[in-house]
Amino acid sequence: MIQLSQQTLDLLDEIERRIDPESEEAMETQWHDFLYDRFEGDIFQPYRKKISSSALNIPHVNINDAIADYDRMLLAQLQLVSGALNSRNQNLCVRANYGTGILSSLFGAEIFVMPREMDTLPTTRAIGDTERIRELVERGMPDLMGGFGRQVFEFSELCAEVFRKYPNIHRYVTVYHPDTQGPLDICELLWGCEMFYAMYEEPELVHGMMQLLTDTYTAFMKKWFEIFPVTSEMNVHWASIRHRGTILLRDDSAMNLSPELYEEFAAPYDGALLERFDGGAVHFCGRGDHYIETLCKTPKLYGINMSQPELNNMEKIWANTVDKGIKVLAFPHGWAKKDVSRPNGYRHQLSI
Repeated sequence: MIQLSQQTLDLLDEIERRIDPESEEAMETQWHDFLYDRFEGDIFQPYRKKISSSALNIPHVNINDAIADYDRMLLAQLQLVSGALNSRNQNLCVRANYGTGILSSLFGAEIFVMPREMDTLPTTRAIGDTERIRELVERGMPDLMGGFGRQVFEFSELCAEVFRKYPNIHRYVTVYHPDTQGPLDICELLWGCEMFYAMYEEPELVHGMMQLLTDTYTAFMKKWFEIFPVTSEMNVHWASIRHRGTILLRDDSAMNLSPELYEEFAAPYDGALLERFDGGAVHFCGRGDHYIETLCKTPKLYGINMSQPELNNMEKIWANTVDKGIKVLAFPHGWAKKDVSRPNGYRHQLSI
């Protein structure tokens, strides 16, 4: 194990002391009741009975420092846990925080680190060359330890080793799965906007790439779950979400597709992953009302997380989610009150 800094050790010790098992178990029970339809209110928000603030004065860790150093990454993630302990409703959780380009980097996409002053996560540059995409499909599965893969797995192993020494942290702080996006998002990250043309001009190549990405996602997550085994009963994602199933897919690129293209090029691969990993939730930014009906027919889809409700016909969203027993998770607070008076409200299926 690497030598941890004194700041990191001090924060670990303090978090271990500040965790109140009774409060955290009550939070878990509240979430479990919501996810398994025992919540009877209109809008769900968990409530931590006991909060505490940190007595330490540890400076913020710039994300560029965190991605370059495992100790800095752990310290940055523990600072989030420390903040959550002083909140009424945030989950105690950390992740290998290497941005959206983790899986695209396995295929050789160039990693792009943002300027330090932006203090935001890295990504990858699109290859933008259909012939190179064809070569990737022919080559098959990449090395899972390539690109950001090594950092993700080595950091996760560090967390597993360190947390075992702290009983409260080991029990109540979740190391949730990294930002592995979803097949469609990874495809656009790799291919660039040429992917959309190829859906019309070379659909078989797009399907070939999507299948390869689905297979790679499966292999990557299997390796991840060997380090952090989970059940599909309830899992954490971000400080604001718990969901049934084991994975949270991202479908941001789907906002650019027609319902027909979504049904052909995205739904089968998302569905295969939800089936393979015993369910989960799907996140999307932007507009999703045009494909929400197809999305919500996916077996083992237990929840969605969306941003920008102002860009959506929310009645279409509600009709295909809460009205069908599919949870809407971490919905924007300001919008949650708007439709609570609709017939049958949110049917006890909305969390903020």
